[in-house]
Amino acid sequence: MNVHVQQLITKINLSGLTCANVLVRYAYIRVNKTEAYLNSLSAEDQRLLSKYRSHLDNVRGCIDCNQSVICEILRDRVLYPTSDGDTDIELDEAPEHVRHGDMDQAQSTLKLIARDWSAECAIEREQSYKPIIDSIEEYYKPSDYKLNEIKILVPGAGLGRLTYELACRGYACEGNEFSYFMLIASNFVLNLCDYENKHVLYPWVHQYVNNMRRADQVASVRFPDVCPVRNPPKGNIEMAAGDFLEVYKSPNAYNCVATCFFIDCANNVIDFVRTIYRILVPGGIWVNLGPLLYHYSDINGQNSIEPTYEDLIIIMESIGFDILSSRSGIRTKYAQNPQSMKQSEYQSLFWVCRKPSNDYEKAQQTSEAKERDNKEPPDLIVNQSNDHDVDLETEVQPKQT
Repeated sequence: MNVHVQQLITKINLSGLTCANVLVRYAYIRVNKTEAYLNSLSAEDQRLLSKYRSHLDNVRGCIDCNQSVICEILRDRVLYPTSDGDTDIELDEAPEHVRHGDMDQAQSTLKLIARDWSAECAIEREQSYKPIIDSIEEYYKPSDYKLNEIKILVPGAGLGRLTYELACRGYACEGNEFSYFMLIASNFVLNLCDYENKHVLYPWVHQYVNNMRRADQVASVRFPDVCPVRNPPKGNIEMAAGDFLEVYKSPNAYNCVATCFFIDCANNVIDFVRTIYRILVPGGIWVNLGPLLYHYSDINGQNSIEPTYEDLIIIMESIGFDILSSRSGIRTKYAQNPQSMKQSEYQSLFWVCRKPSNDYEKAQQTSEAKERDNKEPPDLIVNQSNDHDVDLETEVQPKQT
């Protein structure tokens, strides 16, 4: 199997090519700073911390192992942009300027490899992906459809596991991702890993706080737990690189859009809702699971709106969606170290919406939406057993992007 990556839009953050490779340098700076302070302590304090000093050596070893995996991921040059016929890239050459946010993304990508492709994070995947897959299979039943004709789009596909799982069930599935870090890593897992659990990764080695034991920081995972090369999906699978709003403009193109931890990545979430509605075929569905973190809400220089769940219901119905089911309180974690002393989770939202199948149905819904707009919004904060309930997150963990 070779999952083709479509370079549809070139507006991609290319700094990941270099900063992912120099992650080890910055990781070493962090551990060296700790060791320098340790060396400044009294002899008695250093004696008490002798095992901790050995632990810092173990941390360095894990950083080195991660760097070996990164170099292996970067060895394939398929995704590298080249110019003037230059195909030679020095993997050990550090850039002059690497943004702090890029380094965070590089570290986050290691955690997302664990989330999507390790046995240790199977429970996380069950929480996030199973409701989406179950709903799609319920709507597009294998007994009623030729699944290879059901086109599913997964925006914000990340490391590609949800896209792969849907394709394994026979659907024609396309993932879309903007982050070059994740595109490189997903290409590696989907196309270049030739057997299960081939690689060892230390995804939590950069977390220096809330560790109960020294072993928790240097815990390893093996990936991929399933080898897509040896277990190719029944349905077609592709990955498209680029900004969702810029890539997907053709109307009536997909039978289903599946979003997981994605819609809050927009400056204006209405743009996402409108685009999803436009690209769905009449009668197609949008399945969503995730919180409302709104990534741009606290970023300097970025505009952002942060509609509540109540507002989103009004927006979706006004644009034309028929909300088939909606609930909250779906307990989900995101790239969480299972051994950390801090265990955060979202009370995520989940809904299934349908684009009307004909103009008459759309006109009826538009009329009903206008009537609702002239009335007070309904109280959507109800018990979890009912539709449209809102039960927002308890302790919100930062979403890694």
